[in-house]
Amino acid sequence: MENRNTVLVVSAALLAVGMVAGGYLLGDGLTRAHEAERAVTVKGLAEKDVTADLATWTIAYTATGFDLPTVRAEIDESSKALNDYFRSLGFQAEELRPVGAGVNQYINNGVNTITITQRMQLRTTDIAKAQRAVAGQFDLVRRGVTMQEGSNMVYSFTKLNDLKPDMVAQATRDARKAAEQFAKDSGTGVGSIKSASQGYFSIEPRDGDQAQGGYGASDTPYKKVRVVTTVEFYLD
Repeated sequence: MENRNTVLVVSAALLAVGMVAGGYLLGDGLTRAHEAERAVTVKGLAEKDVTADLATWTIAYTATGFDLPTVRAEIDESSKALNDYFRSLGFQAEELRPVGAGVNQYINNGVNTITITQRMQLRTTDIAKAQRAVAGQFDLVRRGVTMQEGSNMVYSFTKLNDLKPDMVAQATRDARKAAEQFAKDSGTGVGSIKSASQGYFSIEPRDGDQAQGGYGASDTPYKKVRVVTTVEFYLD
């Protein structure tokens, strides 16, 4: 009987210890869960002004006539005028190349009519020289080159990967500043990062209406690179 009482006492003691330990673990778990809920999500912005490092100008020009040899000769004259124009500005021969041609033949008031369209492309990394070429493009008209609408210079920035690490770090620092301001207003502190996601990098014109995606948005060499990150910080 005495042994049976001893077993009961020991069992009761173990049960009590287990309940105390379980209560502690439950309370500690609830505390940690509550702390995990104390977080703030903010956005960080990084922007950088850059200058395009590649310029491409695809010029489409046409000639129209009533027999193929005559129209082809006119196109050849326009091609020579183009080459002479770019050579006068200091461009190398390999920077200008033909990228396509088309022939359209139709009957107009009973007369056989032929139109030839030629496309030439300038591709250069000399941005200042490309700007001078565009500024003087009316000289091509004086030389007899009939340029089609849409023959615009396009400026591109190709070194985005070189900027990404520093810009992501800058955007993350900007996000932390926003979190710190929120924490200060709330009477708390900012801890480590709980989660983070990076938005898309965008390259837009830097100035004026072009910066809003207006007409000629790719016509300027002056760009703004932009990225937004979303970061969730623990609060102390």
